[in-house]
Amino acid sequence: MKSFIEVPDDSDFSIYNLPYGIFSTDANSKHRIGVAIGELILDLTVVKHLYPTSVQNALTAEVLNPLMELGFDSWNVVRTKTQSLLLEGSELQGDSKLREQAFVKQSEAALHLPANIGDYTDFYSSIHHATNVGVMFRGKENALMPNWKHLPVGYHGRASSVVVSGTPIRRPLGQTLPVDGADPAFGPCRLFDFELEMAFFVGGPATQLGERVSVQEAAKRVFGFVLMNDWSARDIQKWEYVPLGPFTAKNLGTTISPWVVPVAALEPFLVDNFPQDPKPFPYLTHERKFNFNIQLEVDIKPPKGVSTTVCRSNYKNLYWTALQQIAHHTITGCNIKSGDLMASGTISGDASDSFGSMLELSWKGTKTVQLLGGETRKFLQDGDEVIIRGFSRGDFRVGFGECSGKVLPAIPFE
Repeated sequence: MKSFIEVPDDSDFSIYNLPYGIFSTDANSKHRIGVAIGELILDLTVVKHLYPTSVQNALTAEVLNPLMELGFDSWNVVRTKTQSLLLEGSELQGDSKLREQAFVKQSEAALHLPANIGDYTDFYSSIHHATNVGVMFRGKENALMPNWKHLPVGYHGRASSVVVSGTPIRRPLGQTLPVDGADPAFGPCRLFDFELEMAFFVGGPATQLGERVSVQEAAKRVFGFVLMNDWSARDIQKWEYVPLGPFTAKNLGTTISPWVVPVAALEPFLVDNFPQDPKPFPYLTHERKFNFNIQLEVDIKPPKGVSTTVCRSNYKNLYWTALQQIAHHTITGCNIKSGDLMASGTISGDASDSFGSMLELSWKGTKTVQLLGGETRKFLQDGDEVIIRGFSRGDFRVGFGECSGKVLPAIPFE
């Protein structure tokens, strides 16, 4: 396929991608649905009349939830029509007046959260990450907890503090235990961290309480993927997580990329699912491939330095698939709805430069991470900007843009 829109070879947003986002401009402050193509955004509200009537209302919404709710078949209809409109010789190219109205430069647009997120769940699905953390805190013999290879471990996060890329994140205050066995202390987090993750938005009609989504049906429930940084306060987490798990160490902010890449764009990059031993229970078993070769990178840019890539990992390192995550999430009858966000957990590889957190890269603070320009880090400092990128490459490139955020100093407690 060739678009009449000029797309640089290194662009994340070729005609094979066409991710969805929510944007506004100075000239039009209304939030609206757009599709990224090259350095432009196709404003779907302007061209909605060219789509089937069954999807037009969803294309005029200020968030992606109505489009997500229409379901799998409608997603294919919208994607197919969008691709046809962007091809050379299309009706859109031939209508100069409509074409002029339909495109906005990305550089002139503000990007917003793509959906109203009702619920957010974070999984723990990378075996390399789980093993690394287990070795640090329990030793090699007990690295993985007994349940880890039997079910996708996860926890319910805080949807209200999910923010779009570019939003600064405050260093949190909290209780910590600086010395084991001593009294706890209160103050700013000292061990502030990023977590390299990806997440997907749930789509399709809402399920009812008591209803399950099978692992076979789950593929039609994954609307699309985003990059994620699940900011983490490691010292706060260590003190508070027993016995109920992450709480204030995780609710301080979670950053996602603004562009939602549809599953159809990632299908050319399918790879074998991660080998699972022992074989999961039948409700978690599927033969369908639902693992993707998505290259992931994390940069740290200090306030007065240059950006340094500190991690190179890959989505294919996940042990549990998105389909298994949905099936396990709903096996109890937990209801889900369009716009729910489900995250992968930290995605680490098996090499030291593929570890997806500072906790691992510095090995619990025992090593330093070298940055360009001579600076070093064990954990994040105020003013550091963390930039996550992700893309798949073959005969063409499909990317996610950036997921970035800068660490601001803690607000003093009075």
